[in-house]
Amino acid sequence: MTRPSITVILSCLFMIYILNDLWSLARLFIPPKCSDDSSNTCLESYLTSKPTLQLFLYTSSNVNIKNLNLIYHNKGFDYTQPFNKVLEINLPKETTQNGSLVLTVALLDKIHTLKKNWDELKFLDNAAVERIYITKYAKPQAKTFNLLGSDKVEKSNTKEENVKPVTHLKSKVKFNVFADDVKLSTKELPPELVRLIRLNKQNKYLPILQYNFLESRLDDLVLITPKTTSLNVTFSYAPIGIGKLRLLLHLEQSMKQLYNLGFTEKDVDSVKDLFAESNLYVLCLTVLIGGVHLLFDILAFKNDVSFWRNKKSLAGLSPRSVLWRSFSHAVIFLYLLDENTSLLVLIPSAIGTLIEFWKATKIFKISFKLGFPCIKFTLKANNDDERITYKYDAECMKYLSYVLYPLCICGAVYSLLYEPHKGWYSWTINSMVNGVYAFGFIFMLPQLFVNYRLKSVSALPWRAFMYKAFNTFIDDIFAFIITMPTAHRVACFRDDIIFIIYLYQRWLYPIDYSRVDDPDVQALGPQKPKEIEDKKKQE
Repeated sequence: MTRPSITVILSCLFMIYILNDLWSLARLFIPPKCSDDSSNTCLESYLTSKPTLQLFLYTSSNVNIKNLNLIYHNKGFDYTQPFNKVLEINLPKETTQNGSLVLTVALLDKIHTLKKNWDELKFLDNAAVERIYITKYAKPQAKTFNLLGSDKVEKSNTKEENVKPVTHLKSKVKFNVFADDVKLSTKELPPELVRLIRLNKQNKYLPILQYNFLESRLDDLVLITPKTTSLNVTFSYAPIGIGKLRLLLHLEQSMKQLYNLGFTEKDVDSVKDLFAESNLYVLCLTVLIGGVHLLFDILAFKNDVSFWRNKKSLAGLSPRSVLWRSFSHAVIFLYLLDENTSLLVLIPSAIGTLIEFWKATKIFKISFKLGFPCIKFTLKANNDDERITYKYDAECMKYLSYVLYPLCICGAVYSLLYEPHKGWYSWTINSMVNGVYAFGFIFMLPQLFVNYRLKSVSALPWRAFMYKAFNTFIDDIFAFIITMPTAHRVACFRDDIIFIIYLYQRWLYPIDYSRVDDPDVQALGPQKPKEIEDKKKQE
């Protein structure tokens, strides 16, 4: 009996960890049970008696200002029904001068009258109050312009990294009320709910108001200038269950830890997309798929590096496909970096780029020189099999260049004339990445052509390739979940076509047991001619 490898053991441990996380996530949605006894007290919700409530929305330029400005009043607020309300907010002078704006949400009994002072409001019995910052300091988005147009002179010489954050208004604000009729045990009260529980004179916990930060997006921020006097804000409300409330509170703490780890607002904004408006089943599926994707990525990197490190003969491998993958990975990484893409997409792209350049050094001799181009690639041909492979590779690339180069040049010229860009660097990167995304699959064709001419696919790293192939299908799912440029999203589906063609060639060209140079035959070890003949018949 063979012992499992370290890779198998670590993979199993990783999957056990993912399954444990799924169970921890599911437990948040299981309502707690409570029974009164001598050592425990069950707290009932104030909403159990179905009271008639009023909803008040106030604004103020600072949390320390006691006088509040009423912007909305609902006398018969139905907390069981969601609603959306667009309100015009008059901005105080302090806010327009790079200040802040605070929203105060208050749920009061029908017996209470209008209150405009914070000191009176916060001490009312049976009152639930939540204060929300509806402004945020953020860097203005970089302006784009036509590089050859007349508005070229309007370009600012200030570098983007030197731009200071200014006040933006959140054009969409959503808050929730915990409306489930759930008894909470004082002995086993969820720790994340402790700070939110407030009891009235009848020893019932008041409605829990919670700002839904998952619905706040960077795309919804509106710049406030000194000339801005008023802006429209969409206020949304929805009741929330105990599972979603606990998940929201856990995520709020997790997002703060991401900031401490160096993640940017853009990265956190992408993570929000994974959890906003998702039910338990979708969340569990997302976590499971994400864990499997990460595992396959690590295994693909590991097997790819192992294959190329131990590879002695490069026969059957298209050198231009390897060089193109190195170039395309570098261009895509620079493009994602220029677009301030999430680290969830950027980090794997950076690792893949380094591996592709390392693989290029196995096939090409790289030398640096003065002038253009400054890097020279020279093929390493050590035997006749490699020379035949390079001949087929050059033959295929010769015909592809007649189509590829004119299309890329025309696309770059069109983009320069008719599309706005942040600068010449941005235009260069966008032009190259559009060529990579639109025609990148053409550079994968030389390997397919070499496979066709040699009638063999045994030279390919199939174990690493299969892990990458599985991840292409997972990428198709994440293409609709994680925020990324549209071109990068479309490229995920393009890889599926190439994968299917490779699989067809794998089926079309089985292992040739009569070829001693075939890596799959070498893996079988020394065998008798009759055994090889039997395997040929089985194929």
